[in-house]
Amino acid sequence: MEKFSILSFLSIILCLTTREFTCKGEILLGNCLRANRDALIDFKSGLKGSTDRLSSWRGGNCCQWEGIGCKNNTGAIISIDLHSSYAHEDAYKKWSPMNLNGEIRPSLIELKSLRYLDLSGNSFKHSQIPKFFGFLKNLQYLNLSNCGFTGAIPPNLGNLTSLQFLDLSSDLSYDLFVNNLEWMTSLVSLKHLRMNYVNLSMVGSHWAEALNKLPFLIELHLHDCGLFGSVSSPSSINLTSLSVIRISDNFLNSKFPIWLLNLSSLVSIDVSHNKLYGQISPSFGELPNLQHLDLSWNMNLTGSTIPSSIGSFCNLKYLNMSYNALTGSLPEFLKETKNCSSDGLLPELLYLDLSYNQLKGKLPEWLSQLEKLTTLSLYSNKLQGTIPASFGTFQNLEYIWLGRNELNGSLPVSFGQVSELVLLEVTENHLTGILSEEHFSKSSKLKVLWMDGNSGLILNVSSTWVPPFQITYLDLSSCNLGPSFPTWLKFQNEAITLGLLSFNQLQGQLPNQLNMTPGASIDFSSNLFEGPIPLPKPGCLSLDLSNNKFSGPIPAKIGESMPHLRFLFLSGNQITGIIPESIGYMQSLQIIDLSRNSLTGSIPSTIKWLQSLHLDKNNLSGELPSSFRYLLSLEILDLSYNSLSGNIPAWIGAAFTSLRILKLRSNKFSGGLLLSYLVENNLSGSIPACLGDLKAMAQKQNISRYTLGVSYTRRVYDDSLIVTAKGQDLEYIKTLSLIISIDLSSNNFGGEFPKDVTKLYGLMILNLSRNHINGSIPENISGLHELSSLDLSSNTLYGLIPWSMSLLTFLSYLNLSNNNFSGKIPFTGQMTTFGESAYVGNPHLCGPPLVAKCQGDDLDKGQGTVEDENDDDFIDQWFYFSIGLGFALGILGPYFISNSERSEADTTRPSHTGLGRYFEP
Repeated sequence: MEKFSILSFLSIILCLTTREFTCKGEILLGNCLRANRDALIDFKSGLKGSTDRLSSWRGGNCCQWEGIGCKNNTGAIISIDLHSSYAHEDAYKKWSPMNLNGEIRPSLIELKSLRYLDLSGNSFKHSQIPKFFGFLKNLQYLNLSNCGFTGAIPPNLGNLTSLQFLDLSSDLSYDLFVNNLEWMTSLVSLKHLRMNYVNLSMVGSHWAEALNKLPFLIELHLHDCGLFGSVSSPSSINLTSLSVIRISDNFLNSKFPIWLLNLSSLVSIDVSHNKLYGQISPSFGELPNLQHLDLSWNMNLTGSTIPSSIGSFCNLKYLNMSYNALTGSLPEFLKETKNCSSDGLLPELLYLDLSYNQLKGKLPEWLSQLEKLTTLSLYSNKLQGTIPASFGTFQNLEYIWLGRNELNGSLPVSFGQVSELVLLEVTENHLTGILSEEHFSKSSKLKVLWMDGNSGLILNVSSTWVPPFQITYLDLSSCNLGPSFPTWLKFQNEAITLGLLSFNQLQGQLPNQLNMTPGASIDFSSNLFEGPIPLPKPGCLSLDLSNNKFSGPIPAKIGESMPHLRFLFLSGNQITGIIPESIGYMQSLQIIDLSRNSLTGSIPSTIKWLQSLHLDKNNLSGELPSSFRYLLSLEILDLSYNSLSGNIPAWIGAAFTSLRILKLRSNKFSGGLLLSYLVENNLSGSIPACLGDLKAMAQKQNISRYTLGVSYTRRVYDDSLIVTAKGQDLEYIKTLSLIISIDLSSNNFGGEFPKDVTKLYGLMILNLSRNHINGSIPENISGLHELSSLDLSSNTLYGLIPWSMSLLTFLSYLNLSNNNFSGKIPFTGQMTTFGESAYVGNPHLCGPPLVAKCQGDDLDKGQGTVEDENDDDFIDQWFYFSIGLGFALGILGPYFISNSERSEADTTRPSHTGLGRYFEP
């Protein structure tokens, strides 16, 4: 017996020394089964990418390898955690070598005890999810999110009956898809399901019924999955454990799924960014555990107000009903429950957003009783009355948005007591009164102050005032700051958009170097500043000094001082001298506006990369620089009212593929003409055929703006231009991006009508008046479907007016006067909307609307009328309806476009990158 014990002891010592022994017939290396180790080695051999992450995968004891977990008593591998710990955006931007990629080998099937597998965030781009995952039958946790997988999700994942957590969320929208969810009904143990950005559009409206068969489901995340149509209501509810449901950013078009309100276990509901409609149910108050409710961006959820029953939530922390159709006033009182463990109204509420609705009435006092509230947004409603002084009692409020309402009165002095305030926004109201130092006495954390658009506000502080805050974003436009430049701004050393001080009657001379932090945007426009042009420190992104009295030259080293500048506005000043060459060194520059100054010399050949260039109303001379051929993104070029000369270069048509407006009016150009909007120049020759090569004019335009950067200044830059259309000079601002215009009027062009112009299907305005163009109007002019203004007056055109012109249903202005047209006017369809003035000066024209009758009209009054009716039967039946429609669209079109633009501008949300925590109302 003693001998046996000694031998056993020696065997154990030997095994511990070699770390290899046999247990139940399986060979262990340390604590790791050899078969498991071999499977991992094979799995590793298929992977590529980072070798550092798997550098520990060597030696005998695989239980000590990074990301591997073993069962203590058997040494069997039960978990593999190789998720990427690197930021997703960084990984894909640089295709980080720290992320794993390559082939996922089926040797993982040998890991019979595997319960946990996490490969999330790696880079298996363009690979499909391996089908053999469906054979890992003991798996309880599977996370394949953001791995770059594509194709169909294998239905045999339904074999994983022990699975409790499944995350298949895609990193790119709709790269993964499923045809149905029937396979998922077998996942009877599932508790957490995440399939964000997976294409479920083929599932139909029965997804809720399929998922209702998962009785233990706790969390459901189906964000941006292409779900559409109505939300079916299960006949019986099995989701009694459901705590979180997120079905946001889909296309669900139905009433709010009322069956969700029967799930008392719900903690979070997010149905935002859908098309839900109908009344918001007061039954929300029957969800006792609800903490997060997001109904935003459905646009058509209605209600005379928010349900007062919401006041009964004890645990609600987040409530977002923004971007809907709520009307009426905020309830004067909310229903308060006495069953909460904490006292007070909505005792846990941190975030309340009711912005972008149609709420009216006064701000109720109960808002100030929300003791834990950190964010309050009532932006863009119709709220009236004064801001309650009780708002100064908020102890935890950090962000408050009250802009774009109809609030009046003064800003309560008590706001100076809100010590946690980071953002204060009251723009575009009717606020009046004095803002004193007391309004900001305890605002040491204030970073964003937006008060623009309240012309009755006056900031009145002493010249020695040193603010307790260091502002980052400031907009005090139209706040009566003048006449002296506010000295307290000199103490603001962290400002990014300190410069929004336009329309304040500020005067004097600015310091030679503006003290701004990198990334700053500066707007001192529409004041009375004078002296030389000041430049900010390097790193400025936007500089607007327009409409002041600055004089002298543009600094020679402006491009070197602001190499990252995107927007430069110096128009409407008294600037002299030349445009410096260094202006072309700013490679990020998108818009230059130097118009309405007294600049001389030639245009620098260094200018590149622009989208919009305004140099009009100066004294510039010389020819167009050949470097302009590289302005491939240029959309608007205005060089009018200068002394530019030379030929119009032949490469313009091919180079300016994005050009929509070219304005060279009142210069000294000569030679042949190639492009549009060349007015009152010394031009001669025929209009070339390559006019039809302008690609941007050959398609209907979508709305596009140049932004001064929503993420910089909240401002939208609207390019403007005077366009001669419909017999008058019209200024297009909001709708300029929709305008495609060719104006060659008041020149010496001859030759026949340029037939290739009919290829420009997006053309809206065509003005060839006051030239010497002859020939006839081509029949295929009807291809200009978007044409709203046509002026061919005072030429030598002849022949019949084409009957096809009656097809131009958007045409609302026509001038064919003072030509040599003859024959009968095609008075049908859209042509019946134009009067006699459109045709005067053509003595050989006849028929309505002219008094002159066509020869034979009286003789054929009976039979001829019948024949005419037969000939024109198709046209008349088709186009009588278009008369009213075309006339209405031509007259009212600009109005609706303008309102559409305004509506779009109202729904432009602040950027969520960089400034998101400040700018999210």
